[in-house]
Amino acid sequence: MNAPTGPAGFAAAMQDKGWWVARDAIAPGVLDAVCEQLAPALARRDRIRARNGVEGSNDGTLHHLLGDGPEFIDLLRTLEHFSAELDWFFEGKYILNSYGGVINEKDTAAYVHQVHRDIRFSSTARRFMLNLLVMLDDFTPENGATWILSGSQGRAQKPEQAEFLAGAERATGTRGSILFFDSRIWHAAGHNTTAAPRRALTITLTSPFFKQQLDYPRLLGDDHEALREPFLRQLVGYNARVPASLDDYYVPVARRHYQRGQDD
Repeated sequence: MNAPTGPAGFAAAMQDKGWWVARDAIAPGVLDAVCEQLAPALARRDRIRARNGVEGSNDGTLHHLLGDGPEFIDLLRTLEHFSAELDWFFEGKYILNSYGGVINEKDTAAYVHQVHRDIRFSSTARRFMLNLLVMLDDFTPENGATWILSGSQGRAQKPEQAEFLAGAERATGTRGSILFFDSRIWHAAGHNTTAAPRRALTITLTSPFFKQQLDYPRLLGDDHEALREPFLRQLVGYNARVPASLDDYYVPVARRHYQRGQDD
């Protein structure tokens, strides 16, 4: 599918199909740096999951990568190129809700392979959440390109498996492309039938008043370089924090944890 380009093309595609692919959006050097960190990041999470008795070990999912290295911050910076599209979708400000990844190996099974959507409620009055899937490898039908039921962002009830597969499209793309999709849309990861892994980053953005899945400002710390870059400061969530003490609460406007304009 050759999607229309630019903010106007994004808006048209999101209103109609509920998804849009930006081709070759991430530079090869940024992709290479991120890919080098995925294997150690997965090993670290598998150790933690095994130690804590949590299901999901060896299913290839990686949650909350933002603190694993500067490579993941560098990739976030590239999203500033899509500020016009993101501003249109949210009709205001937005923050990072989750930053994960998946290594889709042959014959593996994870929750992402089930038909699902990534927001638990349906709203037609306002869009609250957007998914971004960064293709770290080419996405093909053979290696598990995502299935998406176009136009289902207004559908509250989960479709049956047979109906979903009969009507869903495959979101294919080249390495470095980004799949944007309305989080209300019904979708599922495809199964990889090739010998090579199919890797991706899975990023969600929400309105700022949503709780982040992890406290990213706390994870990165109050001295992180992201604080000095207005786009990253907003995106990571430094402008939408909850005060932790009265001293945090009673401060001048410019130093408030939750800045003005986040709810517009």
